Amino acid sequence: MQDRPLVRALLTSVVLATAGVLAGCNSDELSLARNARANKPIPEKLVAEMQSKNMDPQSPMLVRLFKQEAELEVWKQTRDGQYALLKTYPICRWSGDLGPKVREGDRQAPEGFYSITPGQMNPQSSYYLSFNIGYPNAFDRALGRTGSQLMVHGDCSSRGCYAMTDEQISEIYSLGRESFFGGQRAFQVQAYPFKMTPLNMARHRNNPNMPFWKMIKEGYDHFQVTRQEPKVEVCEGRYVFNPAPPPGSNKSLTFNATAKCPTYVVPEDIAQAVRQKQHDDEVKVADLIAKGTPVAQRRPDIDGGMHKVFASKIPDAATGLSDPDSSSVESSAFGRAPGTIPSHVNPPKAVASLAPAPAAINDEPSAAASVALPGPRVANAPSSERNFLSSLAQRGSGTDTTASTPSPKPKPAAAHPAVAKPAETPRSVVATANAKPAVHKPADPPHVATVKPAPKNNAAATATGGTLSGAAPVVSGSFESRFSAMR
Repeated sequence: MQDRPLVRALLTSVVLATAGVLAGCNSDELSLARNARANKPIPEKLVAEMQSKNMDPQSPMLVRLFKQEAELEVWKQTRDGQYALLKTYPICRWSGDLGPKVREGDRQAPEGFYSITPGQMNPQSSYYLSFNIGYPNAFDRALGRTGSQLMVHGDCSSRGCYAMTDEQISEIYSLGRESFFGGQRAFQVQAYPFKMTPLNMARHRNNPNMPFWKMIKEGYDHFQVTRQEPKVEVCEGRYVFNPAPPPGSNKSLTFNATAKCPTYVVPEDIAQAVRQKQHDDEVKVADLIAKGTPVAQRRPDIDGGMHKVFASKIPDAATGLSDPDSSSVESSAFGRAPGTIPSHVNPPKAVASLAPAPAAINDEPSAAASVALPGPRVANAPSSERNFLSSLAQRGSGTDTTASTPSPKPKPAAAHPAVAKPAETPRSVVATANAKPAVHKPADPPHVATVKPAPKNNAAATATGGTLSGAAPVVSGSFESRFSAMR
């Protein structure tokens, strides 16, 4: 058993080399197979943790990102078919502000729902290892948002990315790789400004991004009540979750991000559980506002955040926009930082000239929810997805795809000034024309949707059903198809 990693790497080399001969990219494929970082096994301690939680190393996975808490969660499907939290990783660095990415160069880390295929995994990143989030997705393109090469990577340095330590991304990368080996065609990434709790929704009630956050909270709620990866589609410039054909219809649903939504329904067990959760949350939000919960002050003078476990190890460092009291990961749980903090790390700092005036506490409900918002806009050009073979050629040349420029190595004291960004024009959440409006019912006891879990031996089908609109297609001769020979 001790030689298993070596045997696996050799088998991978044979599979990739054979496919590479057929594709004419033998040297690139061998380069991948010999990449020690990309083939590093899942740590034995984490494998034991999976076994204790009734998970398999090759079962499907799902990732959730939270800016305010500076946390990355990895969820794995259990043998019962539902997802359970495997591990929470503190994020070393993220940039920008709470809110979605809107345009190239705004330093914003994306928020929303993204799908990660094998072709988006970068084993030759200049930031140790990385995977491309897939921004802009169909939703982003429908609103004319621009940007590219937004990653989750190592090196603890961010320009619109979610940056981990090298040791952390190595572990996360290995979990994704093994899920692909197990048959998952793509894993879902859900990126949020914060955990979508009543307290956070109350604190940020006046933020102009609130209409957008309420929309993605619906997807958050779908996952919370089902513990299943929600199927995500986009139409009319908005996300829809777990859509299904109406009863009696044999016609498959077709979604276009900028076109009218087709007639669809959400399975009643899921819809009822989500409505109940939303009603309960709204009651709690109203109660918190009535009790005087203060509004969170916006800080455009601060660029991003850092988890307290890292900030506590750096002299005079601060957590920035990440709330040190909201994280579920305690600094005391680590004798040292979870990974190597590079000397060029740049903790978030405030720029005095951009500091906002003190905001008065406002306990009135947010006016943002009632603002008339513009409809969806069509992007100038759709994002082109590169297949894995072509990206390997670029990686082999030394060009890194994880950021527009390589990570500089400044002295720790040389902080980059944050640039104040105009607030995004909020966009409304338009109700589906053919779906029944949610009716708030009286609160019932705690609820979980009675959704039958997917059979364990159908992992590939489960993952395929959760692929997002606008996700990279699976192409012939891709990394995923070649790895399928190992199943």
